[in-house]
Amino acid sequence: MYTDQPLEFETIEASNGDHREEIIFFLKSNGLDIDEDIELFVIARCHRQLVACAGLAGNTLKCIAVAKAWRGTALCLKIVHEAEIQAAQNGEHHLFLLTCPENVKTFQGCGFYPLVTLNNRATLMENTPVGIQRYCRQLRSQHLVPVENVGGIVMNANPFTLGHQGLIEQAAKACDWLHVFVVEEDLSAFSFRERFAMVREGSRHLPNITVHPGSKYIISRGTFPGYFLKDKQIVNEVYAAIDLIIFRRYIAPALNITQRFVGTEPFCKVTAQYNCAMHRWLEDETAIPTASIKVNEIKRITDDNNFPISASAVRKLLSTEHIETVNSMVPASTMPYLLKWLSANQSKQPDLDLAGA
Repeated sequence: MYTDQPLEFETIEASNGDHREEIIFFLKSNGLDIDEDIELFVIARCHRQLVACAGLAGNTLKCIAVAKAWRGTALCLKIVHEAEIQAAQNGEHHLFLLTCPENVKTFQGCGFYPLVTLNNRATLMENTPVGIQRYCRQLRSQHLVPVENVGGIVMNANPFTLGHQGLIEQAAKACDWLHVFVVEEDLSAFSFRERFAMVREGSRHLPNITVHPGSKYIISRGTFPGYFLKDKQIVNEVYAAIDLIIFRRYIAPALNITQRFVGTEPFCKVTAQYNCAMHRWLEDETAIPTASIKVNEIKRITDDNNFPISASAVRKLLSTEHIETVNSMVPASTMPYLLKWLSANQSKQPDLDLAGA
């Protein structure tokens, strides 16, 4: 144990080359990988030797590691506390972390509380014991509609297409009321504010829907931590399960949602696998001890050539300035946002890999 040894804490940018290589080596020596979206690392040194680190990606703590000789000391608590201070300085006070179930007790000692545990694979934690309950009370008090047949949709809408609009219209016809959640993280070609506005304006003609900000509890695949899960396929499976369990256990009961609607996915294998996971985690009576949710897969709207309309196709066409074709694939209310994006990005090479249906 090194409890009496002097410690120095430092915050560094994750892109810092020299420090980054050192951190990657330290993480690997502790059986961990690095998540690429980390913006900052808080590190601890003892006599110039790296002995602990914690990464920050928005509101998520990642890549937390403590040297073997320091485990059992207060160093884990200290490095997490330093990371929380840095997050607060960045305006992030409500924090999450994903860890192995065997580490839950350690992080509970750091002020984090289990939200969802998936078998023996992963536990999602947050730094408040009442966060999800508070959010659900807010949903219930502000948006609960006294009807029986209530549906839900979660979408990124990057950007909002006729495919998204058609999905919402068909779901709204099948429900007394429909709740549409727009994923909040700003990891897409279009900002959350733009995507939220596109969805709201493109569905304004429907009298029985509410468009919601996705909140921190609708998890983006782009920010999902996978640094301790070695297999990419396992990362996707754990992401889908935790995201869907939160929806079924907390969000759906708050609004009496009994159905969830999703468009069929003919292109993206990962999204298709997520759709498949929806049937297990939302419909299976034995998966979770809460009321099941019926999953309705609706065939995507197609273009004039009978090709399914997708946001990725629109982004690709937009990058090559095929404006007439783009115009035929999106509602009129979306076009001003696309023209604004085009004007701002004409001199740049757009990143077509930015996620989001």
